[in-house]
Amino acid sequence: MAITGVTRPGHIQLRVLDLNEAVRFYRDVLGLTETGRDSSGRVYFKAWDERDHNSVILRQADRAGMDFFGFKVLDEATLTKLEKDLNAYGVATQRIAAGDLLETGERVRFQIPTGHQIELYATKKFVGNGLGPVDPKSWSPESDRGIAPVRLDHALLYGPDVAGVLKLFTEVLGFNLTEYVTLPDSDEKGALWLSCSNKAHDIAFVVHPDPGKLHHVSFLLDSWDKVLRAADIMSVNDIKVDIGPTRHGITRGGTIYAWDPSGNRFETFMGGSAPYPDWPATRWTWEGLGEGGGLDVAHRK
Repeated sequence: MAITGVTRPGHIQLRVLDLNEAVRFYRDVLGLTETGRDSSGRVYFKAWDERDHNSVILRQADRAGMDFFGFKVLDEATLTKLEKDLNAYGVATQRIAAGDLLETGERVRFQIPTGHQIELYATKKFVGNGLGPVDPKSWSPESDRGIAPVRLDHALLYGPDVAGVLKLFTEVLGFNLTEYVTLPDSDEKGALWLSCSNKAHDIAFVVHPDPGKLHHVSFLLDSWDKVLRAADIMSVNDIKVDIGPTRHGITRGGTIYAWDPSGNRFETFMGGSAPYPDWPATRWTWEGLGEGGGLDVAHRK
């Protein structure tokens, strides 16, 4: 399929309580590659098979959580068009200058109805995955260090007004609703899985009274064997595990949920369904969540 408009998740900025401890975790345990540090003290990382300069940014703070989640768009013309579309829809936007994030072009930031800050950007320095652009090798030493995810895959966010988020993401940003959960004794959608590609999801939302909450950031692994290997690495490093290894019914992905040293929940994820945009969304009822593996929805921590 031709991917236009919003193309994929691009970056997340996380708040951590002890930057040095967090750097050791994301580099040595999760297995990301450090790619730079800026004058404000933020530390940048990428997964081994990502081509862009960074996808995870850490900053020291007095509370854990997410500052913003960014999506790559096709090109600068698309960025300008989507900004105009957001403004016409009634969403205020902020242009952030190129270079505010290392090796990243201008970004358009806006707040969504769940209280989260979302960004769009068109350019980021291409650094490759170290395997070469012609006749690439199939393995890199970076792919075997720590858990070694392939890429930043998605985030699941908590907040109010998921109905408003659904309209914004589908009507303005061009996402497709792939799966959803209805609230008890209701047709109201209380949880959404949204895709800008044909992945199971690129972002998900669960209704929650408090705005701007991060449930988890997810990193893709190649196989179920790699998820089990991740479990061993977590055990050896005394990483607190929340759930798993197990499999979701919703999205059909294999998973472990665990916490980084600051208390940010992360997921090691593999597989998942691959819905095309013309497929109708799958409905899950509240009563069917046991079968659906609806632990995403049940967790309100």
